Amino acid sequence: MIELALKEIEKYFGSSKIFTNITFEVQDGERVGLIGRNGTGKTTVFKIIAGIEKQDNGDIFIRKNSTLGYLDQIPTYPQQFKVTDVLSIAFEAQYRINRQLKKLELEITSLVGEELQNVLKKYGELSELYEAKGGYEIEEKMSKVCTGLKFDNEFLNTDFISLSGGEKTMVILGKILLESPDILLLDEPSNHLDMSSIEWLEGYLKAYKGTVIIISHDRYFLDRVVTKIVEIEEGETSLYEGNYSYYVKEKQRRVFEQFEAYKDQQKKIKAMEKAIKQLRQWAIQADNEKFFKRAASMQKRLDKIQRVDKPVTDKAKIQLNFGDTDMSGKDVVNIKGLYKNFEHKKVLENLNLNIRYGERTALIGDNGSGKSTILKILLGEVQGDYGEAKLGTNTKIGYLAQNISFSNEELTVIDAFREGMNILEGPARGILAKFLFYGESVFKKIKNLSGGEKSRLKLCKLIQNDINLLILDEPTNHLDIDSRENLEEALMEFSGTILFISHDRFFINKLAERICEIENKTIVNYQGNYEYYKEKKNQFKKNKTVTPDIEKEIKSKKGKNVEKKALYNMAVGADILEDQVKELEERLKDLVRQMNNNGSEYDKLLELENERVKTQEQLDILIEKWMVIED
Repeated sequence: MIELALKEIEKYFGSSKIFTNITFEVQDGERVGLIGRNGTGKTTVFKIIAGIEKQDNGDIFIRKNSTLGYLDQIPTYPQQFKVTDVLSIAFEAQYRINRQLKKLELEITSLVGEELQNVLKKYGELSELYEAKGGYEIEEKMSKVCTGLKFDNEFLNTDFISLSGGEKTMVILGKILLESPDILLLDEPSNHLDMSSIEWLEGYLKAYKGTVIIISHDRYFLDRVVTKIVEIEEGETSLYEGNYSYYVKEKQRRVFEQFEAYKDQQKKIKAMEKAIKQLRQWAIQADNEKFFKRAASMQKRLDKIQRVDKPVTDKAKIQLNFGDTDMSGKDVVNIKGLYKNFEHKKVLENLNLNIRYGERTALIGDNGSGKSTILKILLGEVQGDYGEAKLGTNTKIGYLAQNISFSNEELTVIDAFREGMNILEGPARGILAKFLFYGESVFKKIKNLSGGEKSRLKLCKLIQNDINLLILDEPTNHLDIDSRENLEEALMEFSGTILFISHDRFFINKLAERICEIENKTIVNYQGNYEYYKEKKNQFKKNKTVTPDIEKEIKSKKGKNVEKKALYNMAVGADILEDQVKELEERLKDLVRQMNNNGSEYDKLLELENERVKTQEQLDILIEKWMVIED
């Protein structure tokens, strides 16, 4: 059964076209991902479905009596409302029926005869309605959503008005989930959630009985939740009957097919144009009307041909080119026995972390676990209470904060870029163009930029510096999927050290070689990407074993290697090992470049990834041997 349908929807803001042909339908119970670059109108489509905005042309159909849930703006509630009061609004209808039932219960005690029968009949009808609306499941649903979104008793009893914007958004999301509308419109629902809450939401939505439409740039989330993709591109929609991974492969196939059809048609058109030109020349030379008629007839056939558009295969991309930089010391980050409290609340306790040069490390953990605190301590913005946290020698930091800000929001893009730099306008505009700031866009004021544009500009300024340690706090937050893929490719080429916080599991899986999870105020290490981390976590849950700490394993290996130290010194010299390390490092870079060039060929990509893992393992062994000799 069709729950929702849009046909040839057009929308303009003033003279600017947002889209001209939004056409798709959603069946009852489907989970649909609405994707597209920033600015293509995804949120506007949601607002049209929700009735907040009107389309200029086209038709929209929503099944009669369907309820709809959409978070647009944070509502205003009475000042005394707690978080639990806001969540309880989801059950207003059930509470109203329950009050009527209790009133009837009181009446029943004093009635007899026909009056009693009438009230009992009404009571039975209301009881059925109360059950149908889930009145007996309120406590269970409330517990399920609050547990999944990590709303504890303290948070539930907090004044709603005192919450941050992100916290309010999470509460309203919880309220909408509790309302269980027939059509659920979710715009970036994972933005303010930590990883475990995102995973809970995935499970909740997969089991959701209604229809779900999701705007998201979280590729992992889309893969696990949606069963259909609707892409908005060039003002029109394309449908893909599968999850995000299916969309990537199918889109590539369609583009290839369209390009082949375009080439074949162009050959046919050129042949017809050549024949028409030849017929007209013959007609003139021979003064023969028949040739003119044949040329005119062929021209009519040519004019009637429905032209195949040339597919866009090369989209504008951010060009991130990290220059060569001086190496830092072998130990880039060294944290020992670190403690940090905030107003008597323990955040970090006896935390240890060592990051070596060239490692790409993801720092993960629940919201409030202390991830950003660690970064701030390393950056010198916050002081630890006890312990040691220091950077290695010759370490040059580039830091991209979660919330991008500029000292003067009134500056134009080009002025903000040149601020503090000795660079002429011409070369500056050339660099900015690589970050998609073209033409007049360099004269836009910072205050008028979107979140993604601010991230691009800050990153553009950042990589002009000679850095060898990149610290990134949620770097993909304001980026669309294309920009995220761009960033991933660029960071894979960075030869220095990367320490980053992210909830984007696809990004973590692509970039991280090591994952450090903050658990119980300290760090547990996993020497692999996100898939490796999940596999190990699942094993620990099944076996109920203690989580291994890779740093402890390394220490135990060092103990064994002491006995082999003499053997290494005799058999392999440090110089030979260094040459072997350099060869493997070059091989790794070459494999990464090949992976970037074959990003759309799954089988080739898998083969290259397997070789990269084996090469990395060989490199780790050589480096460990070299460390033993050096020690």
